Amino acid sequence: MKNNFCVIMAGGIGSRFWPMSRTDYPKQFIDILGTGKSLIQQTYDRFKNIVPKENFLVVTNELYKKLVLEQLPDLIEEQVLLEPLRRNTAPCIEYANQIIQKKNTEANIIVTPADHLVLDTQSFEKTISLGLDFTSKHNALLTLGIHPSRPDTGYGYIQRETNNSFTQVEGLYKVKTFTEKPDLETAKFFIDSGEFSWNSGIFLWSLNSIQEAFKKYLPDVIQLFEEHKGNLGTNKEAQSISSIYSNCKNISIDYGIMEKSDNVFILESDFGWSDLGTWGSLYANSDKDKNQNVIDGKRVFLFDSKNNLVKMPDGKLVVAQGLDGYIVVESNDTLLICKQENEQDIKRYIADVKEQIGDDFSKLS
Repeated sequence: MKNNFCVIMAGGIGSRFWPMSRTDYPKQFIDILGTGKSLIQQTYDRFKNIVPKENFLVVTNELYKKLVLEQLPDLIEEQVLLEPLRRNTAPCIEYANQIIQKKNTEANIIVTPADHLVLDTQSFEKTISLGLDFTSKHNALLTLGIHPSRPDTGYGYIQRETNNSFTQVEGLYKVKTFTEKPDLETAKFFIDSGEFSWNSGIFLWSLNSIQEAFKKYLPDVIQLFEEHKGNLGTNKEAQSISSIYSNCKNISIDYGIMEKSDNVFILESDFGWSDLGTWGSLYANSDKDKNQNVIDGKRVFLFDSKNNLVKMPDGKLVVAQGLDGYIVVESNDTLLICKQENEQDIKRYIADVKEQIGDDFSKLS
């Protein structure tokens, strides 16, 4: 267990959960599910039986240092890595690699987003333990794949090889192809073939395996960090990271490494997962009343209404009639009413509002 590390990526602004998620208080720090814990707190709890508390790292934006330390009191300042700019997941992961390398060269690492939902935590822990055992013994980059329940166009898909004779572990296969967010017909084909899983964005690998991959596929990224490695962990770290990020390209770990490597594996799993990327995903994973409405608010009254998500402050009285398939959310003195089928346009709505009234309205996004 002492070699197990967990890197929590927590730098996003969650604009698709507007108006609840804002630049100054994004969704990973919000109790969106009404459980009494924010998404990042749930993420930390998910791994604390597998990873010692001193082996957690949170990579986030400079804006969120205080929020991370408030919400995860087990961590100290040195465990919160601050990004001055958003450069996608590859630089974020390499930053964490460099810090881990100073602590433990035999590290076995989990990389996870801060804002995912896992319903079956016991099954999840078993899956993670199985994956860590595999990556500790093989030069492999492992991703968790989720059994798809529907032809969803909002997820990336991973195609596996047809047998797992190499691994001889149930559900563990070599990866054949990656496909980012296909159209509906392609997604249906993927589901019918039985060879594809959703890409969860949760990765496992040894420090040695991922650093070898960076050297091979993203040498310019790792070189930037190597040039400043002597300053990491010192009072010069912030200055060096600012320089690195200013010169580093914006690239995802999926595109930069996973899609190019020949030692990528998938561990297929089914533990009640969602990336909670949209209001629609929250609706799909929430309890519903007899009319298939999801209602969060003590004074919400719906009449002749079905298939809606309504999320209101407890003191707000809402009476609505004749709604079908709507998102109705009030937060931060802002009311959003939007058809669920059009929720992908929320970013455009925000941009239009900014153009009309400026960006100083409760920090729109």
